[in-house]
Amino acid sequence: MHATPGAQVLKNAVLVACRAPSVHNSQPWRWVAEDGVLRLFVDRHRTVPGTDDSGREAIISCGAALDHLRVAMLAGGWHSEIKRFPNPKEPDLLASIEFSSVDHVTDIQQNRADAILQRRTDRLPLSRPTCWDFFEPVLRSTIGDSAVSLDVLSDDARPQLVEAAELAEGVRRDDVSYYVELDWWTSPFAVNEGVPPSALASDKEGRRVDVGRWFPVRSHTDRRPEITMDWSKILVLSTPEDTRADVLRCGEALSTVLLECTMAGMSTCTLTHLIEVDQSRDIVRNLIEQRGQPQVLIRVGIAPPIEDVPAPTPRNPLGDVFQIR
Repeated sequence: MHATPGAQVLKNAVLVACRAPSVHNSQPWRWVAEDGVLRLFVDRHRTVPGTDDSGREAIISCGAALDHLRVAMLAGGWHSEIKRFPNPKEPDLLASIEFSSVDHVTDIQQNRADAILQRRTDRLPLSRPTCWDFFEPVLRSTIGDSAVSLDVLSDDARPQLVEAAELAEGVRRDDVSYYVELDWWTSPFAVNEGVPPSALASDKEGRRVDVGRWFPVRSHTDRRPEITMDWSKILVLSTPEDTRADVLRCGEALSTVLLECTMAGMSTCTLTHLIEVDQSRDIVRNLIEQRGQPQVLIRVGIAPPIEDVPAPTPRNPLGDVFQIR
């Protein structure tokens, strides 16, 4: 008899999958389980139009959640058979997943699932990642021969990234809707969505991060004063084209990179603001020598150990994003 995971297994896995990062923590996904198949939809009511007018970032976010789901199910003893965009008549249906049991779960597979719960987006300055020359080939091997390419930018590229960030801000200087949207998603009163003030860099901290998105200032704290500037490595994930399939795959690769870095004890911060504006995206495209379409950048570095680990960024209740029919 063909075994299928029970409702509680799916609930637990979706809860873990929803720890995936999303643009402004908007969580633009919806899951529906029916007849042994789990379906992932992009939720148009949870997109961020002022920031993500192309819709790419919403699909990248869903791709990260899809890979988190795969990792969580595998740790629970289930292999995921994923069909991407299975029905052309349902454009919001990004993937359908069927499951089969596996005989053995390795320690690495379990550790990767544990990393989902350990990962945080770290917007503060980071120290240079240690043993990067040894880690980079490992990271590249996890991406494999997928359609997503990984570039590690040299430190010499940082001035051009700073220029791109300034250019992106300049293009949006008069875009009132964009700043209103940023203000809403970083409101101290947000409960289940958005970026809490504790997860943002303060005015003092933000000045030490040269390549980062500007957010409204919510505090004047000065954490990590010993890190006088950001020494993180900056990675770029790119795809051959800008198709929805390319972008979804990029989200899955983003999940892989974030979890591998977390397993290696490194902190990460996903950056998309340089891709949202054509002029700044062109600068990033030139930095990867025109090899494809840049989709997302990632800062990777080392954060000093702390005694009080911050609370996880909030997520919507499971009942708001998951339905069993």
